[in-house]
Amino acid sequence: MSGGAAGAAHHVDHSWSEARAVAAAAAPRIPPVRLPLRLCAGRTLAEDLTALTPMPHYASSAMDGWAVSGSGPWILVEAGEQLSAHQASPIVTGGLIPPGARAVLRREHGEIAPDAEGLPHLRLGAAAPPGAPPGGADIRPSGEEAQPGEVLLPAGTVLGPAQLALSAVAGYDELPVEGLPLVRLVRTGSEVVESGKPEPGRVRDVFSFLIPPLVTVYGGILVGQRKIGDAAEEWHSALADDESISDAAGPADVVITTGGTGKGESDHFRDIVAGLGGKLLVDGIAMRPGHPTVLAELPDGRFFVGLPGNPLAAVMGFLAVGEPLLAAMAGRPLLTTVQVPSGKVFEPELKRTRLVPFRRVYGMASPSGGSGSGMLRGLARADGVMVVPPHGLELGEPAEALPLPWGRPLTEAAAPGAKPKKRSVASKGPVDWSGLDG
Repeated sequence: MSGGAAGAAHHVDHSWSEARAVAAAAAPRIPPVRLPLRLCAGRTLAEDLTALTPMPHYASSAMDGWAVSGSGPWILVEAGEQLSAHQASPIVTGGLIPPGARAVLRREHGEIAPDAEGLPHLRLGAAAPPGAPPGGADIRPSGEEAQPGEVLLPAGTVLGPAQLALSAVAGYDELPVEGLPLVRLVRTGSEVVESGKPEPGRVRDVFSFLIPPLVTVYGGILVGQRKIGDAAEEWHSALADDESISDAAGPADVVITTGGTGKGESDHFRDIVAGLGGKLLVDGIAMRPGHPTVLAELPDGRFFVGLPGNPLAAVMGFLAVGEPLLAAMAGRPLLTTVQVPSGKVFEPELKRTRLVPFRRVYGMASPSGGSGSGMLRGLARADGVMVVPPHGLELGEPAEALPLPWGRPLTEAAAPGAKPKKRSVASKGPVDWSGLDG
């Protein structure tokens, strides 16, 4: 399938909705994996987490003081020794209750004094309440929190600091978590510089800031990135290599490239895919910006997402095929559109969907400007991306829109199941502003 130059051969390209559907259907769900606790933050538990032993697994002291047996005064013995009646041994908070102990006497309730023979013994102090300590006082019994086999966390729990700490207390070193796609980023372009103000003919790298957060928010795990130039040898080295990742992550499931998806001499994406025996699932999308977006599958099960080299076009390409691909692999719902009333008239543009960053202004989707494929200013201040169909939009007509991770939440402009109401630009009737967001 061939994309062709801008304005030509769009009939062979996938439409916006077709490209998203192909990407969503391309990959199977990543199976659950077992990972060390330190790699599980933010992951979703794949199975119920049960107690392996009683929790806590031993009876312990809740206070600093003395473990005691029977009534006082008490003869002092070494810490940890088995206690008989009228014996006591020092203990600290969290310390193991020795055999024979019946209670813990708090340090502030006891004092050590000589007996009639001058030997030290423990007795109640002046601050001790009558009858102190009652049986079982300040002892945390074994199994107080959970018994063996009891479910501590159900499957589907998102693992945060408290959940990981509970897992560690329960004796786990690894956890079964839902599988997420591992993603590697290959940034291309000999003209790209990594820092500072670029000279004429050079451009600043933006993709190391744009793509990794999008990968994360849409369900992938970035396991590496690499910067290469425009030579075919560099492309082949970067894409043909499975590049095993440390930390037990393994090779990437998805490789995302930036640039090189056109038809010029320095555009090697398609040749590399063909050389590796892969097939193009999406080869150009009838949309603007982001037309030269490509999705490919390799015989080894890896996927290549080829994004255009211009930043706004690349983000639109990512939303078109990268987001639904990662959604399918991560087992999460596909990002769905909401309806917003268009704040601008869009004339028809035959057979091509336009993706327009917008801000909500009085509840309407107003283009945020800076919408050229190489521009970022409009995207940086946008709340979402309006999907303008080829037949265009009238002012106030409901349009499909995708939210952006950094934008304000989008709200439905129409009730579920309601038919879009078109409003002619020439209409003299009043505009219903009720319910519109300021």
